[in-house]
Amino acid sequence: MAVAHRCCVLAGYLLLLLLAGCKARIHTLTLKNETRFAVDLNSFGFYANGILNVSVSSLKLPTSVNYTSFPVGFTLSRSRVNGVLSYTAEETGTCPLTPPKLTNTEPLILFLINIDTLSVTVKARGEQDNLLIAKLKPEVAEGEVRKTRDDNPPEHPPPDKQDETKPQDNKDTKSGDKSDKKADEKTMPEVETTVNLTNTKDLSLALDKDHGSYSFSFDMVVGSSAEGLYSLKFHYCTNRMSQEKLSYSFSVNVTEKNLGGFLSAAEIPLSRLYICMAGVFFTAALVWVYTLMKHRYSVFKIHWLMAALAFIKSISLVFHSINYHYINTEGRPIEALAVMYYITHLLKGALLFITLVLIGTGWAFVKYILSDKEKKIFMIVIPLQVLANVAYIIIESTEEGSSEYYLWKEILFLVDLICCGAILFPVVWSIRHLQEASSTDGKAAMNLEKLKLFRHFYVMIVCYIYFTRIIAILLKVTMPFQWQWCYEFLVEVSTLIFFVMTGYKFRPASNNPYLQLPQDEEDVEMDEVMTESGALEGISKVKKTSNGRERQKESTL
Repeated sequence: MAVAHRCCVLAGYLLLLLLAGCKARIHTLTLKNETRFAVDLNSFGFYANGILNVSVSSLKLPTSVNYTSFPVGFTLSRSRVNGVLSYTAEETGTCPLTPPKLTNTEPLILFLINIDTLSVTVKARGEQDNLLIAKLKPEVAEGEVRKTRDDNPPEHPPPDKQDETKPQDNKDTKSGDKSDKKADEKTMPEVETTVNLTNTKDLSLALDKDHGSYSFSFDMVVGSSAEGLYSLKFHYCTNRMSQEKLSYSFSVNVTEKNLGGFLSAAEIPLSRLYICMAGVFFTAALVWVYTLMKHRYSVFKIHWLMAALAFIKSISLVFHSINYHYINTEGRPIEALAVMYYITHLLKGALLFITLVLIGTGWAFVKYILSDKEKKIFMIVIPLQVLANVAYIIIESTEEGSSEYYLWKEILFLVDLICCGAILFPVVWSIRHLQEASSTDGKAAMNLEKLKLFRHFYVMIVCYIYFTRIIAILLKVTMPFQWQWCYEFLVEVSTLIFFVMTGYKFRPASNNPYLQLPQDEEDVEMDEVMTESGALEGISKVKKTSNGRERQKESTL
């Protein structure tokens, strides 16, 4: 247990260090000397009138690259589900920013950066119903204003424009006007303009330059027919299409917001879901404590451990709900509450696997000493569970675009699978031991009952792991974006069912076959000897149990 204590202390230090960089739904990512050809910045589910704000700054690109042949920029794709988007599954050696990819009719917006002309070319493809708000190039802004006037001509021209309609006979005056217009275009400031992407497919944004670094920004308002899951990515096609790996740097600030707050469409119901499930788990924990008090003479230490697990699970869900509430209202969590949530989440995960291993080994029910093999399982499961929870915390507090994000995501997936596999070994060992004992000792019928119980427990664990790790995830990637919160609902409901069934199977009751098994082999032999002698017929053996109560074992004859 000293190893578990050291792991928990280390996890506590990591909690305090990592939470300082937590940015929640207001995302800030800085990449320096990056060489990846694609960076997943973020995914977010937008309802109608949702707002996306993207601000790119400190962009530094190698000047030796021909960005016409090897484009660089951002893609903003839209999908109705969380599955693999067609624009994010590019083949090796191709670039999603190149023209051949633009023949697809699915919604896509490209932002192609051109440092030579100091512009960002926007190409909207597929069905669009979004408003783009950005600083356009002067000539583009003037064209957009003129196009708006042509679409909605005024009944009476403005006074300052009436003189322009009169014929001018003086050629010098005409030439002077032209020169003035050219001068005005050079000095015309970049203006922020609202453009409807439904009618406009191509336009140019202004790219600012300051001491060798570039910056630009834009806002987008989602239309009523453009709701969906949006995925923002950065692409540096030079490193994809050539062997030479060049480095680049930039900082990006992304703010996403629906009308109700900063949560994605799939996350809006989570705060209410978690607080409701916390109430359900708390009620189940109270019922379990009442059952323990009612059958206090059949209660073992592990029963109270199961009660502690239910209470910690409830408290963890409460902090999780509060966490999402503040993210929705302020865009980021309160650090103190986030620390409490992560601590309870870590304790819940470690306590769950410890309880399952103890039940599987029969500790406190049948024996009080763990074998060497069972101790090794604890030495593996406890540190791995701490590592898995630390990986989860790092993922929660790290931006999706950072390279460490995917590393810790893979570590979490691998460690979780190892832990799930490890907790099955004690149950398998118990089943094998009971199979051997049922054919050798005198309590074959009772051993068969306990064998049946362990088999049910094994099936329950396998079903729980299979559903929460595979089935629920498959449902998540196939559901519409606004219903993906159902994944969390299914996981919590399946956890509740698993807790209730485990408590029912191993409840403290006099008729539970798990608790009726003799405490050691000496009891079995003594019972057999006493019943074989006719002189001792009717005599029963009395043995004091661990909780101080005298249990009377009557003879079978």
